[in-house]
Amino acid sequence: MRVAVLCTVVALAGVACAPAAPPPAPAAPPSTAVRDSIRSASDMILGNVTRAAEQVPEKLYTFKATPDVRSLGQLFAHVADASFAVCGTVSGEAVPEGSVEQTKTAKADIQQALADAVAFCGRTFDAIDDATGAEAVTLFGSIPSTKLGGLAFNNAHNNEHYGNIVTYMRLNKLVPPSSQQ
Repeated sequence: MRVAVLCTVVALAGVACAPAAPPPAPAAPPSTAVRDSIRSASDMILGNVTRAAEQVPEKLYTFKATPDVRSLGQLFAHVADASFAVCGTVSGEAVPEGSVEQTKTAKADIQQALADAVAFCGRTFDAIDDATGAEAVTLFGSIPSTKLGGLAFNNAHNNEHYGNIVTYMRLNKLVPPSSQQ
């Protein structure tokens, strides 16, 4: 009864009396569909590289298919270096000083650098969504891209070198991780 009287008084005063509006719906979480698809490929590729680095015996880390190409160990280290570089550009975070490829030769050191690079890139993926992934970056000082474009480039680069690693492994009668699944 009090509500009806109050509404009548308010209506006579020229103010509409309506039920309170429902609270606004919570904002939808940012989209991550594109990021998640690029990350899925990254996880697969870097997973294959990491498992190959574990599988290859240390004595083969110096193996080269020909004298003028990278050794197996250098390929693993190069993937770590490139991943640090690209993910550092995308995230804006500082990367470790020095080149893994130029300074590390022991299997354990290269594996640790590769694991660190994988974790660093994982944190980079965690920090962006599809909207922030569309922000512009410049890769390697001259290549215009977006953040997600940079991460996709890193996938292509790492998969290219995984192909080299597969060839080196097969030349040494090892079955690469992607063929073991």
